[in-house]
Amino acid sequence: MRPTNYHLFDFLDFDVNLSKDESLWKAYRPTAIYEKDGDICLDVPFQKQVLDNDMAADLQVPQETHRLFIRYYEPKIIRLYIDIVSEEPMSEQSEMLQFSERIQRKPLSLQQERANWRVCSADGVMRAFINLEEAPVDRWSSLQPDPQETIDIRLYPDGNKEIRLAAYDHFSPPRYDALPLAYCKTEGNDDRATLSFECKHDECFAGTGERFMKMDLSGQTFFLKNQDGQGVNNRRTYKNIPFYLSSRMYGTFYHTCAYAKLSLAGHSSRSVQYLNDQARIDAFIIGGDSIEEIIRGYRDLTGYPSMPPLWSFGVWMSRMTYFSADEVNGICNRLREEHYPCDVIHLDTGWFKTDWLCEWKFNEERFPNPPAFIKGLKDNGFRVSLWQLPYVAENAEQIDEARENDYIGPLTKQQASEGSNFSTLDYAGTIDFTYDKATEWYKGLLKRLLDMGVTCIKTDFGENIHMDAVYKNMKPELLNNLYALLYQKAAYEITKEVTGDGIVWARAAWAGCQRYPLHWGGDSCSSWDGLAGSLKGGLHFGLSGFAFWSHDVPGFHTLPNFMNGIVDDKVYVRWTQFGVFSSHIRYHGTNKREPWHYPNIATIVKKWWDLRYALIPYILQESIIATQSGHSIIEALIFQYPQDPTVWHIDDEYFFGHDFLVAPVMNSEDRRDVYLPEGNWVQFFTGERLTGNQWIHLDGIPLDQMPVYVREGAQIPMYPEHVECTDEMDLSKTTLITIDEQFKGINL
Repeated sequence: MRPTNYHLFDFLDFDVNLSKDESLWKAYRPTAIYEKDGDICLDVPFQKQVLDNDMAADLQVPQETHRLFIRYYEPKIIRLYIDIVSEEPMSEQSEMLQFSERIQRKPLSLQQERANWRVCSADGVMRAFINLEEAPVDRWSSLQPDPQETIDIRLYPDGNKEIRLAAYDHFSPPRYDALPLAYCKTEGNDDRATLSFECKHDECFAGTGERFMKMDLSGQTFFLKNQDGQGVNNRRTYKNIPFYLSSRMYGTFYHTCAYAKLSLAGHSSRSVQYLNDQARIDAFIIGGDSIEEIIRGYRDLTGYPSMPPLWSFGVWMSRMTYFSADEVNGICNRLREEHYPCDVIHLDTGWFKTDWLCEWKFNEERFPNPPAFIKGLKDNGFRVSLWQLPYVAENAEQIDEARENDYIGPLTKQQASEGSNFSTLDYAGTIDFTYDKATEWYKGLLKRLLDMGVTCIKTDFGENIHMDAVYKNMKPELLNNLYALLYQKAAYEITKEVTGDGIVWARAAWAGCQRYPLHWGGDSCSSWDGLAGSLKGGLHFGLSGFAFWSHDVPGFHTLPNFMNGIVDDKVYVRWTQFGVFSSHIRYHGTNKREPWHYPNIATIVKKWWDLRYALIPYILQESIIATQSGHSIIEALIFQYPQDPTVWHIDDEYFFGHDFLVAPVMNSEDRRDVYLPEGNWVQFFTGERLTGNQWIHLDGIPLDQMPVYVREGAQIPMYPEHVECTDEMDLSKTTLITIDEQFKGINL
């Protein structure tokens, strides 16, 4: 067989040279359409295709027929479902799904229109149109067996905007760039399925997780496979979310935990293409009139973020790592003596007997009497956060217990003899959260720490699992992406049970993880590139259903020396300013991060920390809104101005809650251009008044200043007094700052 260069095979991860073991099956026009229990069912014939540049039906092989379901939910959600291999029925129960009270399944009915069918909800609104009319036959297609036989469905989740399957994305009928619905079969049971929607030439896309890329993702193709990102300036990411937003005001959530590929007008500029490593399509198409409404629809399906505790909005201090109680107490005492407000001290990898050897126990030589140590910190206004991970090391004291009780997925016989191929550090096994007894065992490890007074667990890693292990209730290929959700859920639940506060500090994520805040952006470089990449990731993450997100201030590692390079003073200050206007602010990195190690800028940093605490009433107000809607604390400009084509290309400024427009300085030249969208804006620090819908150029921005604008007429709740930590706050003292003609700016 001659090789093919057509992108369709490329997108499908298809090797035509393996044609004896692998086959492509294309969906044809439905042979039957009927209503069943409020769903619309389509009997869809699939025909095996000749694997050539000019695809054609392989008429030597009988067709296969599979049932495609169309289901409608209020508010404005259409579900497409087909299971090719197992014919497993559609379910509304999974770890990812957590339907809100707003989700109401509504029956659909059929209305015939000539040879076509209208699918309507009970209110008479058309939700889908199924085209069954014969396509005209031209000279080229007449040479092929039924080349234009295809499934052609148009969806109207909001009853207005049309989302059409990509029925005709081809050069000529035999040469396809996308198929509306198809699947691949292999003898090795590596079956997979694809679904494609039409897109427009000027359509923009966003979301898909913590994506370290430009705002408009059009032209990009992503592998939805969680992995250690190792930075914030590449295609790898800790947080893949199978959900995207379109500038045409719809979103799609692909309900899967399998590896998948998503091409947003990438392989074909005419189609959004999705490939699932399972031969199953379960897609929720969400309509709406705003970005917020669409994201709220996604949260209605997968769960809303919960409200983090008050103290979590204060400053977190950390580095990799503190090694003793004396060191920690010395840092905390100095923070208090020099009046740096701070609420959390985080102990990273060094609190165990051996650095990085996670055994969920303090080294009592370096941390004598842990309960008294933690209580002393709490009495001084500091909560304690602890690092750990979901793997058990070969020489950890729990390894025998974990193996004997199947708390970690055992290796296959072959891998046990050859050794694991696990690439993330050198751990013997992954805790099996598909097994209830393993989950309870893990919760018990954390409970002993939480009972001592620890208030937060850093659920680090979780992007990778041992792929050569056997897990109780799921294949590793399906568990890998879902693992973050199971892991964080377990830590969140036991933390809330013991302390009353639902919180984790997590790195990996998948659909549903927004229910268990909060997440941070991983191992960024302490550089301008690291700062810019972090913000890009946070903006897309906020467009993927997550409300709370943070990042390591002022970046995690340095270059060229990973551990001990010098952090530039300007990077430290500018990243601090970004952190103040983030949902949460934590200092962390491979070497010293405490501000007094940067004496030239320490005074500036302290002023910004004071501003952070002054803004906590506003942050609380916006956080409550975010837990009840589709809003995020950090929002891309498209959140509020999706009809402005300019903002679909802005990824270096953002809204902080509803009223602040924040433009971090991300270069050593102290300059930047700022786009002000429509409206009247007031510079927060100077009181300068500006009209929107314009670009402004700023040069010579003082290091202690940052371009921050507030909506004219806004009322900003602020705390009027200096505090050392949130324990000292009496929120009844909160004052309202009105951004009116009398407002002359806030002095730091």
